[in-house]
Amino acid sequence: MTDLLTLDAEVRTDLGKGASRRLRHANKVPAILYGEGKDPISLTLAHKNIFRAQQEEAFYTQVITLNIGGKPVECLIKDMQRHPFKQVVMHLDFLRIDATHAVQSNTPIHFLNEEEAAKKGGVIAHHINEIAVTCLPGDLPEFIEVDLASLEVGQTLHLSDITLPKGVTSDELTKGESHDQAVVTSNAPKGASDEDEEAAPEETPAES
Repeated sequence: MTDLLTLDAEVRTDLGKGASRRLRHANKVPAILYGEGKDPISLTLAHKNIFRAQQEEAFYTQVITLNIGGKPVECLIKDMQRHPFKQVVMHLDFLRIDATHAVQSNTPIHFLNEEEAAKKGGVIAHHINEIAVTCLPGDLPEFIEVDLASLEVGQTLHLSDITLPKGVTSDELTKGESHDQAVVTSNAPKGASDEDEEAAPEETPAES
């Protein structure tokens, strides 16, 4: 995984749409690196390396090291443009980071023991599939696990029920209790209450 998150990049001076097309024809990806109060740098990277790396979930959540002219620069992927129907990465935006400065990232949720929860008779509904978090770059989680083993029918887990890694805070929860988003619910099957009523024995009128 570490190798996939370390990428060689070259500074490019030939800019514009025509230059970008020529790069793509040469199996390279145009990119830009910005942030931390420094001037943006236009870059190119080998498409084969980007295409392989972007298939990994960690590519979107973990710190990436760009080797630019032999100098390592740590950053995060902030935007990726793909071709509408070809398997081609068209452009990348990288954000410089500082190990001492907190960053914001959308971290995917991995739901555990979902089948076990469903066996209780509920229909599992995911309300969100990622959590916006803030932390130092070194504390960025690759994903956040939510265990559904104890989830009961009719129960909803909210952001406040999720245990985040040390040093990681939920962006929504910092806004107040009204932003305590629902994460996942075990809904009772539709029609279950009607079926229960039909199954209930009829009352026999009392004899006078």
